[in-house]
Amino acid sequence: MPGRPEPVRLDLAHPTFPPEIAELRASVGPLADTLEFTAEAMMSAAAAETSLDDFGDGVDDFTERLGIVTAALDSEAGLGAFGRISCHAQISQHIRNRLLVTDVWQRHPEIEEVEIAAPIIVGGLPRTGTTHLHNLLASDPALRSLPYWESLEPVPPLNEQESWPWPTRPRSDRCTAGLDVVNTALPYFKRMHEMTTDHVHEEIQLLALDMSTMLLETMAPMPSWRDYYLAHDQTPHYRYLRRVLQVLQWARGGRRWVLKSPQHIEQFPAVLDVFPDATFVVTHRDPVAVTQSMSTMITYACWMALDPVEPGRIAAYWSDRIETMLRRCVEQRSVLPDDRTIDVRFDEFMADDVAMIERIYDVADQPFDDGVRAAFGGYMANHPRGRHGIVLHDPDQLGLDLEERERALRFYRDRFGV
Repeated sequence: MPGRPEPVRLDLAHPTFPPEIAELRASVGPLADTLEFTAEAMMSAAAAETSLDDFGDGVDDFTERLGIVTAALDSEAGLGAFGRISCHAQISQHIRNRLLVTDVWQRHPEIEEVEIAAPIIVGGLPRTGTTHLHNLLASDPALRSLPYWESLEPVPPLNEQESWPWPTRPRSDRCTAGLDVVNTALPYFKRMHEMTTDHVHEEIQLLALDMSTMLLETMAPMPSWRDYYLAHDQTPHYRYLRRVLQVLQWARGGRRWVLKSPQHIEQFPAVLDVFPDATFVVTHRDPVAVTQSMSTMITYACWMALDPVEPGRIAAYWSDRIETMLRRCVEQRSVLPDDRTIDVRFDEFMADDVAMIERIYDVADQPFDDGVRAAFGGYMANHPRGRHGIVLHDPDQLGLDLEERERALRFYRDRFGV
């Protein structure tokens, strides 16, 4: 590819930042010390900021989950000063979003009649081709997807709801400003997972409003939250997700959703229960390669939050997490309807992505014509794979024993032929 940047190998344990980011990180200690990581304090602050105080159904359970998350962030995550500010801000935004979604739902009972019909649901670990697949599907104008800015603020603040339809610009501008900071601080992240204001994003960002999603684990290793999450039935939280999708479809239209998240592969029964007419696309790739790639990406993403950054701790956490997800995938894959499920192997998808998408459309009973093909072609012309370059993986930095991982994950290779 002409002009493609050279590969880079990061020293994952020793973060480096541009001067303006280093100065910012050095200045935030006093502010970080003032933050309260408790459910009660954060809910009270969100209520004051939004002028709303109804957190919706199941508020006691929500408060319990929030308390576990905030305690984990405060005591076991290993956050530095900037990480405390960043994670506190993210959790606060989720709480504000919950208040705003609840308010709209209650003021507009007609939303309950919005039909979430036959979504196409992509499930697979990160680095298995899910992002490229998701982006291609989302380029079809007949399908409804979730742009990144909308995932961060699904409902605007009350002072931005005065005109209808709700304006998108203030929310998208705030998203762009946040991404500018991320891209300055972590310039190589786009080599692993490009983030733009309008790119299609994962609905686990919406599940975070109900404070029950593996998304929270990507902020920092949180064993106590992981254990709580895995021990509880996630069906009620997928029902909450469906409600948020109804709000978004009511506000901005669309008919058939395309959804994607890695956590779906360990929650097939819950997803099927809430979306019984869905088509399921399950992606697969060499799980040892995925473990290296995902551990590298998350460790780099944690540069801003953790102090110190310990690649071995992060990789150990996600090696275990990936194995758990894949075991649940193997155990639960049979619950999915054969006539509405397709397994997609990474190498086969990369060899001919459009042909694979055409197969998916056939399973989903979704029209595939010259217009759809042109939409895919336009997307790929503007987003050639690998244009930002790659980050090389170093198992020694991560403390990964690849032979041990190969043995541990053999069950998954044998089941899906990867």
